[in-house]
Amino acid sequence: MTDRTQRELGWPEILNALAARCRLPAGRNRALALPFQPTAEAAREALALVGEARRLSELALALPLGGVGDVEGHLERASKGGVLEPLALRECAALARAAARTRGLLEARASETPRLWALAEPLSPSAALADRIERAIEPSGAISDRASAELAQARERSRGLHRALKAQVETLLADADMQRHLRDTYFTIRNERYVLPVLASARRAVPGIVHNASQSGQTLFVEPDSMVELGNELSIANAVAAEEEQRILRELTGALMADSGALARDLGILAALDVLEGSALLASDLDAHAPEVLSPFDGLRVGGAGAGFELLSLRHPLLVLQGKKVVPSHVRLDAPARALIVSGPNGGGKTVAITAVGLSALMLRAGLPVAAAEGSRLPFFLEVKAAVDERGDLAKDLSTFTAHLAAVKEMLAGAVPGSLILVDEIAADTDPREGAALAAAILESLVERGAAVLVTTHLDELKALALTDPRYANARVGFDAERLAPTYQLHLGSPGSSSAIEVAARVGLPAPLVERARAALTGHGGALGQALRALDDERARLAEERRAAESARDAARKAEERARAAEEVARRAQREAAARMGEALADELEAARAEVAELLAGLQARPTVKAATDAARQLDAWRATVAQAAKATQARADAGAEALPGGEVRPGVRVRIVSLGQEGEVVEVDGKDALVRAGPLKVRRPVADLVPLLGKAKDAAKLGRSRSEKLQAASEARPSAPPGLERRLDVRGLRVEELLREVERFLDRLYSDGEADCLILHGHGTGALKQALRDHLSASPYVGAFRAGDRHEGGDAVTVVSLRR
Repeated sequence: MTDRTQRELGWPEILNALAARCRLPAGRNRALALPFQPTAEAAREALALVGEARRLSELALALPLGGVGDVEGHLERASKGGVLEPLALRECAALARAAARTRGLLEARASETPRLWALAEPLSPSAALADRIERAIEPSGAISDRASAELAQARERSRGLHRALKAQVETLLADADMQRHLRDTYFTIRNERYVLPVLASARRAVPGIVHNASQSGQTLFVEPDSMVELGNELSIANAVAAEEEQRILRELTGALMADSGALARDLGILAALDVLEGSALLASDLDAHAPEVLSPFDGLRVGGAGAGFELLSLRHPLLVLQGKKVVPSHVRLDAPARALIVSGPNGGGKTVAITAVGLSALMLRAGLPVAAAEGSRLPFFLEVKAAVDERGDLAKDLSTFTAHLAAVKEMLAGAVPGSLILVDEIAADTDPREGAALAAAILESLVERGAAVLVTTHLDELKALALTDPRYANARVGFDAERLAPTYQLHLGSPGSSSAIEVAARVGLPAPLVERARAALTGHGGALGQALRALDDERARLAEERRAAESARDAARKAEERARAAEEVARRAQREAAARMGEALADELEAARAEVAELLAGLQARPTVKAATDAARQLDAWRATVAQAAKATQARADAGAEALPGGEVRPGVRVRIVSLGQEGEVVEVDGKDALVRAGPLKVRRPVADLVPLLGKAKDAAKLGRSRSEKLQAASEARPSAPPGLERRLDVRGLRVEELLREVERFLDRLYSDGEADCLILHGHGTGALKQALRDHLSASPYVGAFRAGDRHEGGDAVTVVSLRR
């Protein structure tokens, strides 16, 4: 790939985007010089590596590369015998630590990312050198006292001398005689010596060494004689500390150089991993995917496996990176076709389409996913050549057309089987007839050389090639005739009109001028051009009809959604009403249980026959109330879809009378009661006895029952023989609490029904159930007497109970 082709397709911008997503200086340098893979298999392997890095990125796992700076210069300086500065040593330590941590991370996920682990396995596993350097050098770059005992001792000696000198100078400042000779009562440090600001006129009064003077010369900074000895000792201590620091730096640099080969290797591996992580981020930002990589010749082999190439939902990566809204297009070239001729209006995206294919070919060669959907397939093109942005060169006496031909000449020389050739506006900028003939000859030559070719054109003669020669295929970029604007959508299989007059109107040329051009065009131009314009008009009409059909379909879908929403609201209201009724029924049952418990407690306290009879009567009333409530709830459930949402009883509403089992129409509502017309009759019923229904009430004449229905109702109302009552209760296997509850209900029912005696089967067991039962029967107000069963009744495994009368 020539530099000009890479530049015209925008490859440097892709590399810059990749480098911007790398974190190491070495990684950024590697990204900017990203090489093209030599074979299709190598490209597949590179794409697989990026895929594994992308899986880590999607799991929010970043490689631990933090703190690694530009260490290549440090390693080179150390290799030449130089001593590294503290911060440079810290950066090299960060490299060693990042290598160990990265190796550990990828080793832990070796089963998920085996290729990344194979790349990272040679990294140094130990961070001992990093620990040693970081213990000796603080993050600020200062050498720590922990670096050596000698350094700590020398610094402690220096700090002690500082304290002694400060105490001595403060004593001098407090001396009244000394203060008369000072400019001010303070001390300062000059050349690492403690000095006092002495008046120049009092120089002889303060013996010592003059280290500096003020700009005016009126103040001399003097180290008094009494402090010179301590000052000398401080200088010696500082020199010892500085020498020890240099020794430590030399020692650490030497330890670093002992591992220089490993560090250089680690840096190269981390840079490669950094580029892979950056590639994964770039792929995510582009929503890019790895295509199926075809061999260089499968892409155009007639009848070959995976013949041709196909890029699904292709977007130009540079436009995506610029944050622009990009219209995706499918680009396909199937054998036997070898050349795709793209036509359509100016500014419609023809150049974008072919350069997106060219840039995708370069990204594949470099092992980067392409900005297309999954399922795409693309050959590993051996060469990619483009002629997109030729300009004249006055210095070389080249016009735009001759510059274009020079680029085409170079491409013809380099066109080989398995190459991709891209030409924008082929043979334009000259006489259209001669240009068309020249363009057809160029295409013929390129196709014969076995290259895949994508060109853009406005020439009708080139658009006609695909109609007679299977080696050529047409594609067009869309144009909205109603808006007079391109759609930027690529359509395969048909040529497109240039729509130059419509584009002129869109950019704002005067309307009279546009109409004059349109009139001049009528009846002129080739038959193909006129057919294409007619085809564009037909497409516009069909597009309008399709939009109308889609609008109608959307309206129908929205109406259906509204109906479903209304149905859901009705069902929700029905469920809420049922829930409210269920809660009311549960409250009534709970209240009934409480009153029954209270009655039983009263009966147990005062067990009289009268009290038991009253309790039985009250229980019967409660049973009737609960049965009525249950019947009303069941009637609402049976209403199902017929139930009126909200359940409001109001005049004119169709209702079902629960207690009568008939339908009617509400005439009026008075508080908790309602007057309902049911056939020829009007009845007043509680609102709670009514279930509102959807729809109109039936006619009054139809509400009456037929003769056969009346006879059936009379037959159903005929009293039947009273059923035999079960007077035997089996409580085997129950716990004591359950036994007492069941026995109480059993006795209550039998007593209410007027039975004289009953039998309770409890079995032998441990005797606990029998004893608890008989203790309970002794205190029951229902029981007159009880005994163990006779042999024919079950013996001591049963208890025979005689009820009070």
